Amino acid sequence: MSSVSLTVNGKAVTAEIEPRTLLVQFLREHLRLTGTHVGCDTSQCGACVVHLDGEAVKACTVLAVQADGRQVTTIEGLAAGGDLHPMQAAFREHHGLQCGYCTPGMIMTAVDLVRRKGHALDETTIRHELEGNLCRCTGYHNIVKAIAAGATAMGQAPARQAAE
Repeated sequence: MSSVSLTVNGKAVTAEIEPRTLLVQFLREHLRLTGTHVGCDTSQCGACVVHLDGEAVKACTVLAVQADGRQVTTIEGLAAGGDLHPMQAAFREHHGLQCGYCTPGMIMTAVDLVRRKGHALDETTIRHELEGNLCRCTGYHNIVKAIAAGATAMGQAPARQAAE
């Protein structure tokens, strides 16, 4: 067993885990944060994207022990005091989901995209940056619209949510 101590959605967490435990397993099975989904277990679908020290990573490619001493934000951690993050609200408003399975990973990727590229995103950039996130239900049209709207809203949001 290995001991890990990390901060998840702003809360300190310490646990004894098997060294081979993936971060996605730790989040879902140990912490019961089931918003981070497992879609493929091969790092191709993006359903498991979380932020590790502020950067998007596929949680199925990271061992939980690699997150020791670090900060993890999941889809549950984006909402502040029950209010949706601007990107979450944009997905709802612009119908950027159907079954919703890929949605948490899409949103986490989109928030990181805004952090890296800024609030004015064009369709080509958004589509290129979503390359590692698969959706089997939509044609991505509403997802792209939601991300563009969410990026704009993040630019107008209070500093805490815009910085996520």
